[in-house]
Amino acid sequence: MRAGAPHLTAADGRPVVTAAPAGRLSLLGRAAHWSVRVRSTVAATIVVTLGTAIAVSGLLLVLYQTLEGSTRTAAETRVGQLVGELAADGIGRPDPGLLGTDGQIGVVQIVDATGAVRVGSTGAPTTPLTTDVVPFGRTVTIGRVQSREDDGDYWLLGEAVDTPSGPLTVLVGGDREPVEATVRTVGALLAVSGPLIVAFVAWATYLLVGRALRPVEEIRARVDAISTEQLDERVPVPPTGDEIAHLAQTMNQMLARLQAGHAAQRRFISDASHELRSPLSALTAALDMVHTHPDLLGIELVDESLIPETHRMRELVDDLLLLARADEHRLSVGTDSVDLDEILAAEKARLRGHPTLAVRGRIGAVRVTGDTGQISRLVRNLVDNAVRHAHSAVELECERDGDLAVIRVSDDGPGVPADQRERVFTRFVRLDAARSRDAGGSGLGLAIVAEIVAAHHGAVRIDDRPGGGARFTVTLAADTDSYAPAEDLS
Repeated sequence: MRAGAPHLTAADGRPVVTAAPAGRLSLLGRAAHWSVRVRSTVAATIVVTLGTAIAVSGLLLVLYQTLEGSTRTAAETRVGQLVGELAADGIGRPDPGLLGTDGQIGVVQIVDATGAVRVGSTGAPTTPLTTDVVPFGRTVTIGRVQSREDDGDYWLLGEAVDTPSGPLTVLVGGDREPVEATVRTVGALLAVSGPLIVAFVAWATYLLVGRALRPVEEIRARVDAISTEQLDERVPVPPTGDEIAHLAQTMNQMLARLQAGHAAQRRFISDASHELRSPLSALTAALDMVHTHPDLLGIELVDESLIPETHRMRELVDDLLLLARADEHRLSVGTDSVDLDEILAAEKARLRGHPTLAVRGRIGAVRVTGDTGQISRLVRNLVDNAVRHAHSAVELECERDGDLAVIRVSDDGPGVPADQRERVFTRFVRLDAARSRDAGGSGLGLAIVAEIVAAHHGAVRIDDRPGGGARFTVTLAADTDSYAPAEDLS
């Protein structure tokens, strides 16, 4: 360790491994706080830089190999032409065109068996470019050769041939300098243009991302200005139809749901306060009267006013607490094996002494898994609702239909209009005078039915009863361990 450098040791004397360098952590920390615009620009710049570097390297490699291949092909062609002419005519008068040089052929030599250069191209070295033995009848690549006499750099090809003048060796050098000069020129141009392209991409990315995020900033500013008193406000939806437009539409839908929920909550509080005020006012009036006239306190006042209103207020508070638990998704569903037939039979027995209603039942043995208390309350609420609205008859049914347990509670009352059948499950909703507060309903019974059915993953619907009236049908998942056909019970 360097003298004077700070270090940490553990309790047992072992050195503690330190984290990454502070500079690297600082850079990562700063990058984590960059805006989306800056991060997008940096990412695009890095990607384009790497892509450009790879593309330039690949382009230069392909260009070099292409030019090299073309030069080698030209040299191989020239070797074949010279071999053909020498084999026929010897070294006498070779075609001057075959000894010429151009942008690809840099040097030509014809060497005899003693190693002397008999004929060469203009400016060709006077000594052979290679002393390697070249085979007869086949053009071979000798390799890269650099000549000290003319400072040439060649890809050398050669072939030996028997001629009337004796054995000769043809050597042709493809010039490397034009190839390398072309590659250097193209590389220099790309080295200059590459950074310009990267800079342009960075500038364009920064500009375009900023324009793309401008609607997001408008959405953020509008949402930041919306309060609970301004839930009717909506964020601007850009006309682009892209993801940002979809985000704005989703945000507006969320605001609409929040507005509806807020309005429902305020309406619920207002209705609950109004419902509680009625029994509290009755109790207060009775107690004030007793306080002023103690002699009026008697069994009749207690039975007809104090106890009924107290029970009514307690039931209302219980209903409100149940709905509050449902709103918080805390409406627990038990694992009891619930006999629906027993619950409906008990409700039928409860209504047996009703002076004006005829109660009929068609009850089959069927079980479901759930909370016994909640399902009993579900059935009780449906029955009480039917009793309040019936003219002369209430019908209770329970049967199994495949994998479903079906409960039906019908009455011969005014029925429920088709366009109001979803609304009646809303809290504190009464459709007409028949469903008034004076009839004993608080407007929460059917809302509780809907919450209990939803907690048990069932369904509830309202249909017209044959002969007039309403029929409430609840379907729940049935157990498979017991079943008996429904029987008519008078």
